[in-house]
Amino acid sequence: MPRILEALNKNVERWALLVFYVMLVATMFIEVLRREVMAYSSIWGEEIVRYSFIYLAWIGAAAAVRERGHIRIDVILEYVGPRVKALIYIFGDIVMFGVALVALYWSFETVLVSAKFGSVTHGLRVSQVWFLAAVPIGFSLLILRLVQSFIRDIHDLRHGRPVYEGDKLFD
Repeated sequence: MPRILEALNKNVERWALLVFYVMLVATMFIEVLRREVMAYSSIWGEEIVRYSFIYLAWIGAAAAVRERGHIRIDVILEYVGPRVKALIYIFGDIVMFGVALVALYWSFETVLVSAKFGSVTHGLRVSQVWFLAAVPIGFSLLILRLVQSFIRDIHDLRHGRPVYEGDKLFD
């Protein structure tokens, strides 16, 4: 069981990103063919592409937190020691955690309002809750990854190891 959890922890964002990316590209390809060959396009195709892209963005944000892949100004980090570097990363994670908690609260509020009023998409006629949930799901994953990053940095700081600065998301 621990191996399954470890595999999920390591690859859940990659798998989800792959699914949404394939869905986006395949739907876009089909819609372009339908438009050019049959001079007909669907309403639902554009919606699938749009919502797949939204899920890609939010899950990708969590994956970038895990891999320390977000854009940052790191000129100062080149001139400080490992302890100060770890403290700067921890401070950044704490600030991002606070912002993510506020954003999670308000994004969840939007999902609840949509569920309360039963709003549906125009083309698919599916509850918008499924698509609005991309934001709280993304922020929940982001918060989980921030907590993991915080624990890792504290552990590295205590043991005098250099702080984790990130790996490549895709090789």
